[in-house]
Amino acid sequence: MRLDAIGIVAKNVRESIRFYSLLGLDFGAPKPDEDHVEAKTAAGLRVMIDSEELIRKLNPAWVAPQGQRMALAFLCDSPRDVDAAFKRARDAGFRAHKEPWDAFWGQRYGSILDPDGNSVDLFAPL
Repeated sequence: MRLDAIGIVAKNVRESIRFYSLLGLDFGAPKPDEDHVEAKTAAGLRVMIDSEELIRKLNPAWVAPQGQRMALAFLCDSPRDVDAAFKRARDAGFRAHKEPWDAFWGQRYGSILDPDGNSVDLFAPL
């Protein structure tokens, strides 16, 4: 058994594609009103984005969670790349959660919020 995919439920699939594409995920060219898209990481892990509408079709009892229930962390090639990725996302209109900083555990670390308010971490060894 192995972990194959991570699913993200999004209020706006296209906006989530725009956000995660800034962090290097390639979802291809989505079709209008597409409610499920996938990208594969370099390590082969699939990242899936599903619309709330699709999830409600699959599970009519589904309700949107309160607060953050998952964490994603993107390993960057260098501390400079952490700053660049953070700036790229912020300049594209996404909200900062924690500006990049040199963390006491030896990493450059920052967090940016995806369109649904999930904090996405960016990090690299110092």
